[in-house]
Amino acid sequence: MTIATPAGKPARPFFSCGPASKRPGWSFEALSGYAAGRSHRSAGNRAKLKRAIDLTREVLEVPETHRIAIIPGGDTGAVEAAMWSLLGPRPVEAIAWEAFSEHWAIDLMEQLRLPQASARVADYGETIDLSTVDFDKDVIFAWNGTTSGVCVPSADVIPLDRKGLTICDATSAAFALKLDWDRLDVVAYSWQKVLGGEAAHGMLILGPRAAERLETHIPTWPVPKIYRLAEKGRILEAVFEGETINTPSMLCVEDYLDALGWAKSIGGLPALYARVEANARAMSDWVERTPWVEFLAADPAIRSTTAICLRIVDPAVTRGGREAEARVASEMVNFLDAEGAAFDVNAYRDAPPGLRIWCGATVDAADLELLTQWLDYAFARARTEVFAQAA
Repeated sequence: MTIATPAGKPARPFFSCGPASKRPGWSFEALSGYAAGRSHRSAGNRAKLKRAIDLTREVLEVPETHRIAIIPGGDTGAVEAAMWSLLGPRPVEAIAWEAFSEHWAIDLMEQLRLPQASARVADYGETIDLSTVDFDKDVIFAWNGTTSGVCVPSADVIPLDRKGLTICDATSAAFALKLDWDRLDVVAYSWQKVLGGEAAHGMLILGPRAAERLETHIPTWPVPKIYRLAEKGRILEAVFEGETINTPSMLCVEDYLDALGWAKSIGGLPALYARVEANARAMSDWVERTPWVEFLAADPAIRSTTAICLRIVDPAVTRGGREAEARVASEMVNFLDAEGAAFDVNAYRDAPPGLRIWCGATVDAADLELLTQWLDYAFARARTEVFAQAA
């Protein structure tokens, strides 16, 4: 298998699933408004934290009925805050189809240990049909799985008259896929995904039903301070006005404001959706015409458009089993990194061997089209190298 070296390289070869690529045109000068050495409680910085919440509402089109808070610990902290503060009054089920939502299932079953708790975990590349879920229970799930490349096809099966709360980890879906606010009571995400912000900060969005739970339910266990959203049945409203539970990085806040400003400047959600769809199309067109690779998620209906997870299906490689697949994938990843053609495209460590490529809104479709040429070249080279070593 001989393929010519591609003539050009991606202008921005940043395809990590998190922290994801910065927005087009980003530079450190974008953060020049950062007030170094000032308290996050100062008037100016409190205004910036409130601005981050208000601009989130505007760009993400969050209804006025929903509260928004900045939470320490990224998406993980936001989901944990919801679990520790809201769960208890009703039976609860965690459904998982990738590594991080499986963590919520483990925490539910092994840490909170609620008596009426259950969990279901799907294999990589598959999901659990939401129509089989009892939404009179509280339900915890991820909308879009970056480690497996699958997503929820639609929220339509979630009843509007459900009795339980829906707690949705939407970290790789927010700003990229449509979220149904009438059917999602809790939404969590981090800054480091679709808008390419910096890590360690999460967003927690609570609908009216979740707020009612905070006011009517006091957990029987101690809630750690960084997860505390209410005290004695009273919502800590200041948390939803920019008074953060823990000290945030104002440099990261400045970066998040910049990312939101960029999103607004290009046309808001419709423009972000369009960029994601163009990126996903560039990858799917290539997979369709490329015999050595397939999507990890075989069913197009549940396939993620932001986290593209791929597996090697070349017969000469697959005959060697997972060890051969892993060696070829590793050789490809290392070569692409050394060439500066693509960074961080390795599959998640617990996922099947393969590649994982971020196609969120900050990535350019033109770079993905160039990347596919390098993927073909890297595969041909890796296949030859690995089998030469075996001989």
